[in-house]
Amino acid sequence: MLDTMNFWMNIALDDLHEVLKLVDALVVNDEEARQLTGEYSIVKAAKKILTMGPKYLVIKRGEFGALLFYNEQIFFAPGLPLEEVFDPTGAGDSFAGGFIGYLSKADDLSFESMKTAVIMGSVTASFCVEKLGADGVRNISPEVIKARQKQFIELTKFSIY
Repeated sequence: MLDTMNFWMNIALDDLHEVLKLVDALVVNDEEARQLTGEYSIVKAAKKILTMGPKYLVIKRGEFGALLFYNEQIFFAPGLPLEEVFDPTGAGDSFAGGFIGYLSKADDLSFESMKTAVIMGSVTASFCVEKLGADGVRNISPEVIKARQKQFIELTKFSIY
């Protein structure tokens, strides 16, 4: 997995393109996806990035959630509406940590596993923004993590019938 940033696009774009051929998953924010491809549409940008090498692409959209792209499939995870956001610094890195942490335990790179990893990344990032620096993620118990996971499930659960 690679989590890149616009700095590398600015100074080492050719090297970045070579690295993209070697990764299974790329995580970028929406601004970086647009910069990397020259496309404003997130969907067009995603399609273009997937031709560069990664099998999976996650585009983070801050408080608006994250999108997972794989072949022609798209999965959307909303950002968890929080009453208090203290500091967004580190949220993207926390997302990436929760994402890859889940995948390392799951030992499965299927689309379904990737979807869960996106949720786990969002769960982790939601803790990060509630406090300053690493304080939000430093001492989270498994019970608190499970409760936050349930919040995500309730947030997105619905029935048409």
